[in-house]
Amino acid sequence: MPSIMSQISDPKIAFAYLRPACVRLTREPVAANVETLRGQLKDVDDATLQQLQEYVLFPLRFVLKVPGPRKDRLVQAVAEAMAYVLENTCVRSWDTLRELFSELCLCLGSPSDPGKPADTSEELKLAVLRCLDALLHAAYGDIVFRLYEPVMLPGLGAAVSLLLALAEKEKSRDIQAAALKFLQALTLQCDCAQDHVSPSAAERRSVGDTMASFLPGVTTAVARIITGDLRQGHAVTVRAIKVWCRCVGLVMEDSQLLPTTALTPPSSDLGRLGQLLVRRTDDWVKNTAGRLSVLLKKIISCTSAHLHWTVRLELVELADLLLAQCAQSLRESAGPLLEALVGAINDDHPRVRDRCKAALRDVSRRSQRGDNHGGDRQTFTDVLSENLHALATSLPRLMRTSDDQKKLFVLSVFLGYLKVLGPLVSVVLNSAVHLERISKALMQVLELDVMDVRIVEERSSSETLSRSSDLHDSFYTHTQRKSFLYFRDEKIFCVLMEICRTLGYYGDVYLLSDHVLDLYRQSSAYRKQAAMVLNEVVRGAAGVAVATQGQRPDEDVGGPSASKEDLRAAVVSIMEEYTSLNNWHLITVSEETDRDRQDRQLLSPSRLLSISSSVAAENRLVLHSAPTASSSSTSTVHQLNSNIWQLCIQLEGVACFAQALGRDFRPLLMAALYPLLEKAGEETLLVSEAALNSMMDVSQACGYSSLKQLINDNSDYLLNDVSLNLQRLSQHPQAPRVLTVMLTHSDCSLLPLVGDIVQDVLLTLDLSYDRSAALFCSVLLALMKALARWFPSTRSRINTSAGPRKPSAEQQEFNIREFLLDYRKQKELAEGVGIEEDDSEDLEVPPPSECEDVDDIGGPDVKAELPLHLSVTKDVMERCVHLLSDPDLRLRLKVLELLELCVQVLSEREDELLPMAHRCWPALLHRLTADDPLAVLRAFRVLCTLGETCGDFLRRRVSKEVLPKLTSSLSRQAATSAKAGPVYTHTLNYKLQLAVLQGLGALCQRLDLGEADLDVVCEACLPYLSCRQPPRLQEACLSVFRHLIQLDPDLFWFTLSELHCPRPSPYVPPHPDLPPVQLSGAGRPRDELSDNVLKLLREEFGPETAH
Repeated sequence: MPSIMSQISDPKIAFAYLRPACVRLTREPVAANVETLRGQLKDVDDATLQQLQEYVLFPLRFVLKVPGPRKDRLVQAVAEAMAYVLENTCVRSWDTLRELFSELCLCLGSPSDPGKPADTSEELKLAVLRCLDALLHAAYGDIVFRLYEPVMLPGLGAAVSLLLALAEKEKSRDIQAAALKFLQALTLQCDCAQDHVSPSAAERRSVGDTMASFLPGVTTAVARIITGDLRQGHAVTVRAIKVWCRCVGLVMEDSQLLPTTALTPPSSDLGRLGQLLVRRTDDWVKNTAGRLSVLLKKIISCTSAHLHWTVRLELVELADLLLAQCAQSLRESAGPLLEALVGAINDDHPRVRDRCKAALRDVSRRSQRGDNHGGDRQTFTDVLSENLHALATSLPRLMRTSDDQKKLFVLSVFLGYLKVLGPLVSVVLNSAVHLERISKALMQVLELDVMDVRIVEERSSSETLSRSSDLHDSFYTHTQRKSFLYFRDEKIFCVLMEICRTLGYYGDVYLLSDHVLDLYRQSSAYRKQAAMVLNEVVRGAAGVAVATQGQRPDEDVGGPSASKEDLRAAVVSIMEEYTSLNNWHLITVSEETDRDRQDRQLLSPSRLLSISSSVAAENRLVLHSAPTASSSSTSTVHQLNSNIWQLCIQLEGVACFAQALGRDFRPLLMAALYPLLEKAGEETLLVSEAALNSMMDVSQACGYSSLKQLINDNSDYLLNDVSLNLQRLSQHPQAPRVLTVMLTHSDCSLLPLVGDIVQDVLLTLDLSYDRSAALFCSVLLALMKALARWFPSTRSRINTSAGPRKPSAEQQEFNIREFLLDYRKQKELAEGVGIEEDDSEDLEVPPPSECEDVDDIGGPDVKAELPLHLSVTKDVMERCVHLLSDPDLRLRLKVLELLELCVQVLSEREDELLPMAHRCWPALLHRLTADDPLAVLRAFRVLCTLGETCGDFLRRRVSKEVLPKLTSSLSRQAATSAKAGPVYTHTLNYKLQLAVLQGLGALCQRLDLGEADLDVVCEACLPYLSCRQPPRLQEACLSVFRHLIQLDPDLFWFTLSELHCPRPSPYVPPHPDLPPVQLSGAGRPRDELSDNVLKLLREEFGPETAH
C-alpha cells in the first residue's frame, strides 16, 4: 500500500494499513518504528482512528510498560504519537483514562523517588506534559469526573506534586508553562480554545472537595513561582496567577460553602483514604482564608507594579474573580484584593485600565445594591473604609521609605478606594477618625522642600512684567513646579491632586473646607499643604478636572455634590483667610532692597507721609504703629522660601476658585483683584509670576478676553482703592506697586483715570523726594513706559548701524573745475570775504502777505493746550531735573531711564522738548562726565536719544562739553581692551566702550558735527580698528566710521588711505598741471589696522579703491 495517499475512511483498510507497523513496534520497541507508526496514523481520518483507538494505543502503551531502562528519544516519540491519537479521538473508557494518566505520570517521575521529576531531557518532559493535556481534553462525557473520586486521591496527588515540582524547579519556560497549563486543566477551568466539559453545581462541588486536599500545596508552590525570579518571563508568571486564582476560586467559592449545603461524611469503605479527604467546614474555611491572605499579600506586592502589562492585567482578573466568587469566604482578603484592583485604575496600559474600570464598576454595584447577600453592602463599605483608613495611616511611612514606583502605586490605590466608594465618600468622611487621618496624611505627604536658595535669589523686574503683558491673550492654566520633600516624580503629584479633587467631588465641601482651614490656622507647618488641598477640593467640588464619565467606577452617580451657593460660600471663607493680613503680607526677601528701604522710611512712626490733594494734608505727618517686614530680624532661607511658596499656592488658589465658579466669580473680583495686583508687583520672581498667571486664569474664567480687559473693566474701583491707599501709605505700602502693574497691563483708556493720582504722586515727590523718591519713581517709570507704548513716536530715527555708502551717479561724474570754484568760494566765506553782501540779503524783510495774515497781527497769542499724555510727561520730566543728582546710584539709574522715556514721548513737540532738555542738561552733563560707569552708560543712552530729536540744540554743547570726555575715555581704554583676554568682555569698562562706540557715529551724524570734532572722534576710534580688539568693539568702531564717511567722505577716504593704501603707484590727476599724488599709506606693509581699513574702503568707496 502506498505510503502517501488520501486519508483512509474504511476501518478494515485502515486496520490492514496500520497492523504491520503496530506489530513491528511491539516486537521491536525503537524510536524509528514509533515514528513510522505516527506517520501512518496521519493517513487515517479521525472517525476511523476513533474505532481503532484501543488497537493503536496498545503497542504505544506496551513500550511504556516494558521493564528496564528506556531511551528518552523512544519515550518522547511514544508520547508524541499518543498525543496525536488523543488530540483527534475521544477517550470513552474510564479504565483507559485512568491507566493512561498513571502511565504518563510515571514517565515524568523518578524511578527511585516517584514524587520527584525524573532526570530526563526537556523535550521528553514537554512531550509527556502535552500528551497529558491532550488526554484530559479527550475524556468524553462524565468519565473525567471520576478522576476526582476519593479513590483517585493518591494518584492525583502524585500528579499534582510532579506538576508543581516541574513548574517550580525546571529552567525551561516551556516546561514550566506546560506544567502549569495542565495543572489548570485539572481544575476543569482550562482557558484554551477547545471545547470543554461544563460541570454541574454538584460536579463542581465534587471537584472542589477533591482539590481542597491539594489547596495548601498548590497555593504555596504557585505563590513561590509568582514571586520568584523575574527572569522566568512574564508568560510563566501569568499562567501561575491563573492557576492560583482558579484553584482558590474553585475551592473557596461561596456557593459551595453555603450553610444550607450539607457536608457528606466520608464512606467507611475508603479506609485510610478517608483521612486524605478534606471537609470544608467553617473552621477549615476560616483557617485556610487566613493562610491564603498571607500568600495573597505577597503575590500582590510582587505583581502590582510588574513591568509587563499582561501580569498586571492578570492580577486584575485575579482580584475580580475572587471578589466575585469568594467575597464571603475570603472576607479577610477583601482589603488586599481591593487594593490590587484599585491600584490598577491609573495603569499606563489601556487594556489594564479598561479591565480595571469594568471590574470596579461591578464591585461598586455589588456594594451599593447588595446583590450577593442581604448584609453584604454594609460589610463591603466597612471593608473599603477600613482599608482607606489603614492606607491613610501608613501613607506617610510608605512615602518616606518606598521608591517612586511603589509610592505611585500606593497613591493609585488610595485614589481607587475613593472612586469605588463614590458617593459613600461623604459617609466615610463624616467619621471624625477617617477625616482626621486622611487630612493629616495629605498634610505630611505634601510637605514641600523649601531649602533651595535660588527661590529667594530670583527677582522680578519691570522687563518681566512687560514680557508677561505680551502673553495676556493666550490663556493657559499655569501651576509652578514645586519640589517636595518625599517625592520627585511629577506623576505622584498629579495623583495626589486628583485625590484631593475626588474628595471634593464626592465629599461635603463645607465639612472638608472647614476641617482643612482649621489645619491651615493651627500650624504654619501645615499651611502650604492645606492650601494645596483646599485649592483642589474646591476644583473637585465644581467638577473641574475630575475623572467622571468613563473613569468613575459607578457611572449612575450624578455630578458634584456641592451646589453653586455652597461652593461660593466656601470660596469666600477660604479667600478671606488667604488674603488676611497675617497670611498675605509675608516677608519674601532677606536683604534690604531699595523698595524695602523706602517702605521702612514711609512706615517709620516719625516719617509716615500721606498723599492728599490738599496742601495742608500734604504737610501733615500721620503716626501709626503698624508692624512692618523690615522691623523683624533677618529671616532664614527656610522661612523665606516657605513664605514664597505659601503665597504662590494661595495665588494659584484664587485662579482655582475662579475656574470653579466661572462667571459667578465676577462679584468676588472686588475683593480678589486688588490683592492679586499687589503680588504681581512683588520683587520675588516666583510670587510675581504666580500672581500674573493667576490673573490670566481669572480673566479667562470670568469671560474676559484678556488681562488688559480685566483691568480696564475694573479700573474704576481699583484706582479708587489705590487713591485711598496712597493717602494711607503707613497701612498700605503696596499701593504704588498696584498702580505700576495696572499701568503695565492696561492701555491708553486708563490715562484719564490716573491723571489725578499721578499729580498726587508728583506733589509728594516735590515735598519729600528724599524719603519717597525710589518708591514713586518706580510708579513713574511704569507710567512712562506705558505712555511710550500707548503713544509711539512717529519721528524716524537714524539707523545706528549704517550700511555701506552707495555713491550716486552725479557723484561719480567728477568735474574738477566746479570742485575748484566751490572750494574757492568756501575759502572766501571762511575768510570773511563777501559776507556783508550775503548778510544784507538775509536781512531783507518779506512783505506781510508772504509770511502771515495781516488781520492776525494784532490778535492774542494763545498757546494750544497740550494733550494729556504730553502734559503728564512734561511734569514728570521736570522732576527728573532734581532727581538726577540724588546720591543713590540706583535712583539715578532709574531717573535716567525715566528721562530717556520722557524724551521719546515729547519728541513729537519740539517746542516743549527743547526747554526741558535745556533744564536737564547741566545735571545730565554731570552724569556723563563725572559719575559711576553705570550712570555714564545710561546717561549716554539718554544723550543718543536726545540727539535724535534735538540735534541743533545739542551740537555746541556736545562738541564743547561731552565729546572731549568721551573721546579721551575711549583713547585711554583702547590699549587695555587690545591686550585683555576673553574675561574682559564681562567687565563694566567693556560695556561702556561698546555702548559709546555703538552710539557715537549716529550721534555725530545727527548733530552734524564740524571737521575739528570729527577729527577728534576719528583719532579716538582709530585704535579700535585693530584686529587685536574684541570683535564686538571692532564692529562698533566700523559703524562709527560708516556714519562719519556719510558726513565727510573725502576726509575719511584720505584718512583711511593714509593708514593703508593697497595701491603702490601714485594717483594721477585728470589735469596735467596738477602733480601726481603719492599717499603715505601706499606700499605700507600690512599691520593690525589693515583688515578693517580695507573693509571700510571696499564697502564705502567701491572695490576699485582697495586695489
